Amino acid sequence: MMTVSENNTTIKVTPPTEGLFDLMIFARHADSQDPYNWVCSYQIQCLEPRNGEKLPENPFNFWGLHQKVRDFGIRESSHKGELLVAPQGALLLTLQTSRPLLATYELVNKDLDAALSKKCLAAQAEEEKLSFHVLCPFQGYYRLSVFVKDLGGITFRNAANFLIRCLRPVNQNELFPSGLSLHCGSGISSSSHGLSNPSHSAPVITTKLGKCNITFHTPADLEVTASLSKDKVIRTTYPLERYLLVTHLRTKVSVCVALPESGTYKVGLFGRSKDHKDFVHICDYVIRCFSDPSWPPFPRVYSLWRRGCVLLEPRTGTLQERSWVRFRVKVPKAYQAVVLGQEKTALQQTPNAVWEGDVFTGAVGTQVKLAAKFSQRCSSLEVILAFEVEGGSPASLGRSG
Repeated sequence: MMTVSENNTTIKVTPPTEGLFDLMIFARHADSQDPYNWVCSYQIQCLEPRNGEKLPENPFNFWGLHQKVRDFGIRESSHKGELLVAPQGALLLTLQTSRPLLATYELVNKDLDAALSKKCLAAQAEEEKLSFHVLCPFQGYYRLSVFVKDLGGITFRNAANFLIRCLRPVNQNELFPSGLSLHCGSGISSSSHGLSNPSHSAPVITTKLGKCNITFHTPADLEVTASLSKDKVIRTTYPLERYLLVTHLRTKVSVCVALPESGTYKVGLFGRSKDHKDFVHICDYVIRCFSDPSWPPFPRVYSLWRRGCVLLEPRTGTLQERSWVRFRVKVPKAYQAVVLGQEKTALQQTPNAVWEGDVFTGAVGTQVKLAAKFSQRCSSLEVILAFEVEGGSPASLGRSG
């Protein structure tokens, strides 16, 4: 096991058996691509071998930080030494950087396949820091190799190879969700799209209640949307997109999430400016909840749910049958707002621009729709939100705050 600093090399040898071994050392200039030259040899006599697990394969020859890691833009690591220990199977590793860097990674263990490896790490890239949240599903040794490049760079270069020892693995059901990008949490990607002042800067959000609200300040010309996904959905009645509601205020966007069941979820944020037709990916968040939540969905959202629209009441997309429900909603530039269900109810606008009124839900299976007219000359109503009427007690339907 070789670690190399600017002026020093340390080699640790663990002979596999009792006996006499030759250790041959080869070297070349740090900037050279020439073949390595033999420098010296040592004879090592092992009287009693140390029985232990073999280290993971390392094709990059060195462990720890690269000899010229400062040239790559990395100042220091949060963990000193060549061995990192994860007593409970989880580890947070950070690299302080002298300039913004992009990073990719490789996590290797003898029992870990490529698909499962991608669920073991959440990476965050900030202006002066790279962070890696690592989860180890098996006991033993892991190699975490980190590759970096500048924002305008072409090739990723191997900057570090960390040896991680996991003493007690995490449950595989608690690994990260599939499909995480290299931009988790706030950082270089979110700030480049104009998002600022995040409510959650770290990429992993743990909630006991099964609810969270992710907010950013946004520029006026940016529209944000979001997605919610989970590797294995067990008992959810509605699509996962119904358990997430995006609200655009004048200078702020709010992504409210209410989980239907326990597990680990991915929230993806996407944005587009006025000059672009398509949404582009901004960043991902991981939401973890293992307390068995069962929140009802939000209402179904239509395309006219835009900047300035705010749902005040009801906050759940499922309404109790044959009951009166108070509706309060902000719909900017609306000339008229109505609720269409078993009967049509016109909402009244208050002085603070809130449309409100009491609506009778009707029988089970009825779909209640919030609609609006945006011009006095327009005769048709545009649907903005849709709610389902279900049976059950008010308590079970009203758990979405």
